[in-house]
Amino acid sequence: MLFNNNCIVVLGPTASGKTRLACRLAYQLNGEIISADSRQVYKHLNLGTGKDLGEYVVNGHQIPYHLIDICEPSEQFFLHQFIKELEKSFSYVLSRKKMPVICGGTGMYLDALRKDFSFTQIEENDDLRRELNELSKEELLLRIQHFPNELTNHVDLNSKKRIIRGIEVADYRTKNNFFTTQSELPYKPLYIGISLNNEERKKRISERLKQRLNDGLVEEVESLINNGLSHQRLEILGLEYKFVSLFLEGKISKEGLTTQLQTAIFQFAKRQMTWFRKMEKEGVKINWVSTDYKIEEIIKSLKHFVH
Repeated sequence: MLFNNNCIVVLGPTASGKTRLACRLAYQLNGEIISADSRQVYKHLNLGTGKDLGEYVVNGHQIPYHLIDICEPSEQFFLHQFIKELEKSFSYVLSRKKMPVICGGTGMYLDALRKDFSFTQIEENDDLRRELNELSKEELLLRIQHFPNELTNHVDLNSKKRIIRGIEVADYRTKNNFFTTQSELPYKPLYIGISLNNEERKKRISERLKQRLNDGLVEEVESLINNGLSHQRLEILGLEYKFVSLFLEGKISKEGLTTQLQTAIFQFAKRQMTWFRKMEKEGVKINWVSTDYKIEEIIKSLKHFVH
């Protein structure tokens, strides 16, 4: 185990090389991967989600992985389901005397390592939502201040949608005396982030998208449709699946597929970096490493954390 830590988290924007680093760390530290990616849970979504399962073989050794390919793409997979599966996988890996290496870039999944999301199963209040949707963001901010901080300190105050959900949850918890929080979370992560400048990030995204299209991304989406997945569901799955779906429906050209999808992935990566900066503002220590690093040097720099 690590001093004061019982797991490693590898995070970074899309196309930064998280999977490769995580697998090399797992190989060196006798670990297993737990995915924190909201789309890799789905079966048959391979190229578009960047599962890169070939990376899980290091020097001929298969690195075990968890929370990949665990549900059908037609199903919805909610945050509370991830939290439950994360707890199970984490306990299982520790029970095998292995190091959990949690790898991903889905912000809410990463936050589940340090925040109490036991309220995520609280149902929507349609009447309250209609009322709140009529209010401005400034009015919503005043409204949410009426609740105790312990009920709202998790809320992203930059998003009107999340403020509304925060008020909805706080209102339910107040009226139902739901102030209890779950027992202390079991995760004590050492965070490693892969840092790229904007130019390098865009270059990697562009090159990877070109490679995925050459490797059969369009054909992957065609296969999903032929097996009954709707265009509506593909749009919900987002990014690669959304834009290839639009292309196959004839709503965008082949050139539009590449340029629009590339722009959307650029924007997604930017949002991921914003989320990681928010984590740091909230007190998370992320040990950033450059992609110029040799993976062996990153592993060597971690050795002083290991018993």
